[in-house]
Amino acid sequence: MSIALKPSGQKMPLVGFGLWKVPPEICAETIYSAIKVGYRLFDGAQDYGNEKEAGEGVRRAIADGLVKREDIFITSKLWNTYHSKEHVLEMTKKSLNDWGLDYFDLWLIHFPISQKYVDPTVRYPPNLLYDVEAGTMEFEDVPISETWAEMEKAVELGYAKNIGISNFCGGLIIDLLRYAKIPPATLQIEHHPYLTQPELIALAKQRGIAITAYSSFGPQSFLELGHAGAQNVGLLLESDHVTSIAKSHSKTPAQVLLRWASQRGIAVIPKSNKKERLIENLNHVDFDLAPEEVEKISNLNVGLRFNDPADWPGKIYIFA
Repeated sequence: MSIALKPSGQKMPLVGFGLWKVPPEICAETIYSAIKVGYRLFDGAQDYGNEKEAGEGVRRAIADGLVKREDIFITSKLWNTYHSKEHVLEMTKKSLNDWGLDYFDLWLIHFPISQKYVDPTVRYPPNLLYDVEAGTMEFEDVPISETWAEMEKAVELGYAKNIGISNFCGGLIIDLLRYAKIPPATLQIEHHPYLTQPELIALAKQRGIAITAYSSFGPQSFLELGHAGAQNVGLLLESDHVTSIAKSHSKTPAQVLLRWASQRGIAVIPKSNKKERLIENLNHVDFDLAPEEVEKISNLNVGLRFNDPADWPGKIYIFA
């Protein structure tokens, strides 16, 4: 199953593998295993710090004849410290070199936040803190229009087949569409039953922008990070709403949560380091939830966001 992206027409798989928090030391093998069981979409980012290893896994799979390059859909994201026109294309090429690729299928702006440039030969990836010892962040006055113009050049130069955005709110999307020569193909957002964002999804669909959901299991991915909100709320995988529906379909709670999104045409990018769960997550599209089941799960919404720059050291209220 796939989604046709605009304006390129390229098809993006509906189910992919997310590389956030995949340790570099096991990343190559994890990617190789994921390709072996059938994954064709891989979602990475400069900030994840594992692009070289991910590329090793892809190249090994190609060398072993499991896939061809054109069979794999690779997404990566431009980090906040590289938004200025002097650095976008430079860092696009760096990421491509790290992956060992000639082009990305999809290249995203990770956050609508421009931080002060960090020389990648000094610290890479730079992560959130500009000054690690002081625990502070510094910013640059770079408008999204400047960054987007360089993203468009990445398409023109063949570095990316599609470009898109991540963690953008509705107002920024409307503004971007006013000047974009190449409109964003996708919008990647945090999306799970505790944070459903129906209006933002409606806007994206209205404007022909495909949606990718991250953190589909809600608090699960944030527990190990010590996130207070994740520790103070029930796990979606253990929710009575979800487990009862899973039992009625003879599926796992994880499969139900993923199907809740993918059934509505929203791409999902779960990750797992275990083969059985890799297969389980990939093969969750062979059943449908009833409309009342979708609504029941959606009613868990409490507007609880886990990935929020307001929690960063610089406290950036982009979702205010």
